[in-house]
Amino acid sequence: MTDKTIAAPLAAALAAKGYASLTSVQQAVLESDAEGRDMLVSAQTGSGKTVAFGLAIAPQLLDGDILPDTDVPLGLAIAPTRELALQVAAELTWLYAQAGARIATCVGGMDYRSERRALERGAHIVVGTPGRLRDHIERGSLDLSGLRVAVLDEADEMLDLGFREDLEFILQSAPEDRRTLMFSATVPPAIEQLAGTFQRDAKRIMAQGESRQHGDIEYRAFNVAARDREPAIFNILRLHEARTAIIFCKTRANVNHLLARMGNRGFKAVALSGELSQQERTHALQALRDGRAQVCVATDVAARGIDLPGLELVIHADLPTNSETLLHRSGRTGRAGAKGVSALIVMPSEIRKAQMLLKRARVEAEWGPAPSADEVRVQDDTRMLDHPALRDGSEDDGDMARTLLDRFGPDRLAQAFIRMWREGRPAPEELTVLTDRAPAAARERPPFGEAVWFSLSVGHSGRAEARWLLPKICDGGGINRDAIGAIRVREHETFVQIAVAQAGNFGKAMELEPDLMMRRLEGEPNLDRPAPRATDTRPARRKPEGDWQKPARTDDAETAVAKPRKARWTPEDRAAKGAKPSRPAFDKPGGSRSGAPKPAGARDRGAKFAAPRKGGKPRKGDY
Repeated sequence: MTDKTIAAPLAAALAAKGYASLTSVQQAVLESDAEGRDMLVSAQTGSGKTVAFGLAIAPQLLDGDILPDTDVPLGLAIAPTRELALQVAAELTWLYAQAGARIATCVGGMDYRSERRALERGAHIVVGTPGRLRDHIERGSLDLSGLRVAVLDEADEMLDLGFREDLEFILQSAPEDRRTLMFSATVPPAIEQLAGTFQRDAKRIMAQGESRQHGDIEYRAFNVAARDREPAIFNILRLHEARTAIIFCKTRANVNHLLARMGNRGFKAVALSGELSQQERTHALQALRDGRAQVCVATDVAARGIDLPGLELVIHADLPTNSETLLHRSGRTGRAGAKGVSALIVMPSEIRKAQMLLKRARVEAEWGPAPSADEVRVQDDTRMLDHPALRDGSEDDGDMARTLLDRFGPDRLAQAFIRMWREGRPAPEELTVLTDRAPAAARERPPFGEAVWFSLSVGHSGRAEARWLLPKICDGGGINRDAIGAIRVREHETFVQIAVAQAGNFGKAMELEPDLMMRRLEGEPNLDRPAPRATDTRPARRKPEGDWQKPARTDDAETAVAKPRKARWTPEDRAAKGAKPSRPAFDKPGGSRSGAPKPAGARDRGAKFAAPRKGGKPRKGDY
């Protein structure tokens, strides 16, 4: 198998499982310079990393070829989700079975009391999720004082899910001299920071670039119109009729919407999203494993760690956010020598993004249109002709076959067989035929150095904008926006680039709509910005001279002209004009502002506080 030294019980377990050789990541963790050291490993899904760290931690767990009796765990494996934790526990169980390992799981959604009893009986290895492990530590049911080695599986995903505080708490509860292994699909700065805090002299292993892990996966990119996104998914499912398929969506809402549409079309599908309970998730996965459902619609987080046997088709209904996610999704198929297909649904506006994802992931995809309804029907007929019932006849059914032939005849029997074959399958969808389909060999945007320029008879003066003109150009020429290059809006006209292959759709001139003409240009237009308008040379408006004008500033105070003040009206002026005399203002406590005595009989405003109230209690202030 390998020249690496593997403990006898583990080597026997690998041989029993049919391992003829180790993967690159499994060999890397067994190198002599990695023995006993902390490790930070980059490994994609399907690379055999669970077995890899199972082999790597053996020297810290085994005493010779057996595991010692212990009351506290010797090894700890932490995973982000329940499914992944249970999967890791299952892998370690068969790998360490001949060494007499006792393995306990601590995951959310399971019976806490059963987990506590398993820990009390003594477990050599504990596998769990961060939240439940911390809960057991805080309650005193999990003692990490004797821990020799800890493994963080899918460390990047645990940080994305917000488990950093729990991870720090768990690792701080373990001895400082333990060995720490971190496995992650990607190594962002947050992972490097966590590794720097809890690892010492860690060996960096990068196994994510190995080509074998995706050698059995066929990548296909289907360019579809925006309105045909879901019908294209249905036709892809019908064309392949995979034993098990998984469709990845970006959000829970997209998962629920697509699941409802698939149910209406007759597909046997289940959903996996964060809003489901553990029991609902278990039922969905069991339906996929026993064949009651063939399609799983899931989000990235909800599908993390699930293992679906016979998964032959992965469909990216929503493009992944980065190349690592693309590889992680696709890596769920094409395992153990089986073939798989990873299909990307690409709308015209997403072609550039899809090409960059494929380029960064270093995979080649076959571009083309989504399967048409006719292609699906042809594939259905091929499968029907290859049906085992038509090839492998049974002599026990001979009498009934002759009876059917005598009663109905061969034509009616054949028609009935065809009808029964098609009844259980959803009808294929009719798709829009795009004039400019997705480029073969990952073509990028058209080479606009060789493009054709057109002018449109509208510009800023007609309130033209690129986003307003784009759909009119696409509809007029029967093209999509990927065939359109630069759009330059000027004052009274607009210039637009059209790829050479589609320029003929517009001829020499075309009326896109009334009063909107599009004409082909010979050569390139003058795209220089117009010169700015000259400033207004008219003389500045001056106010007429007068006494009211503000005097000009001057350094010579004697020459400054004082602005005359407007004279106030005197009482004599008011009397002459018949104006009412101004109301006198009174000072406190009495009298006018001028000091004149108050008129006779005038009420003293402070008198109400001067004397007590008649026949009653004094008011407030009558003191």
